[in-house]
Amino acid sequence: MNNPLVTPELGLIVWTTLVFCILFFLLAKFAWKPILKAVKDREASIEDALGLAEQTRKEMVALSANNEALLNKAREERDEMLKDARTVKDKMINDAKAIANTEAERIISSAKEAIQNEKLAAITDLKNQVATLSIEIAEKILKQELATAEKQRSLIDSAVGEINLN
Repeated sequence: MNNPLVTPELGLIVWTTLVFCILFFLLAKFAWKPILKAVKDREASIEDALGLAEQTRKEMVALSANNEALLNKAREERDEMLKDARTVKDKMINDAKAIANTEAERIISSAKEAIQNEKLAAITDLKNQVATLSIEIAEKILKQELATAEKQRSLIDSAVGEINLN
């Protein structure tokens, strides 16, 4: 086992250390700065993305609350409009009922008046017919009673006897 890699010698250690230092210097001069800059840029873009995501989440929460408020306001307005519509409907129904009742009372009053007028007209007509019939009957009776001069003379005498002179 006399392999120089397995058993390090002083020359190998020096050359290995020298190559490591040169490599470290070259990496530090040319590679570490761009790599660190790229890592910092990546870290900054991740931070920006996280900040934007948090801001977007907050805006979504605010929009959600705003939308909920708008929905509640719309519900309240809808309920108010339905209440107003019911009130208007009830008022219209009550007004229509009042007008219908007034019209019905007017028609009933007019009908009662017409019936009363017709009744009075019928009674007047009946009285006129009764009076006409009475006159016709009296006329016929008088014609029969006063057909002779003697009957006329006795009727006059009885009428004169009934007259009371004060």
